[in-house]
Amino acid sequence: MSTVTAPLTHTPALRGAADLAGRTLLASLFVISGLGKLAAYAGTAGYMESVGVPGALLPLVIALEVVGGVAIVAGYRTRIVASLLAAFSIASAVIFHSNLGDQIQQIMFLKNIAIAGGFITLVARGAGGWSVDNR
Repeated sequence: MSTVTAPLTHTPALRGAADLAGRTLLASLFVISGLGKLAAYAGTAGYMESVGVPGALLPLVIALEVVGGVAIVAGYRTRIVASLLAAFSIASAVIFHSNLGDQIQQIMFLKNIAIAGGFITLVARGAGGWSVDNR
């Protein structure tokens, strides 16, 4: 007689831990990037302006990356924040990494698109068990 065990994702504690780990890994890029933009504010604003994006938008970008990233980790208003970060990731890909003839820019473009896919998954499924949204 054989015993069939449930997949690990059917164990609530493991599913909650996996949801939190996934959200943390996905959001870490944005928190670190936002803080980096804050540390190199003038250079980042100049780079934005060099591609036609007003540097005046930089405070909004930093806020979205840092506050949005922390909200994703916490699982707070996950679907709304993930929607914003997905749109931001796609816009960043198109604006800053559209030179697909350059292999590095192509990889950066695809990285942003893949990250948007992760956020779209959060939009569809929510934050999971270990989150503010689920309390």
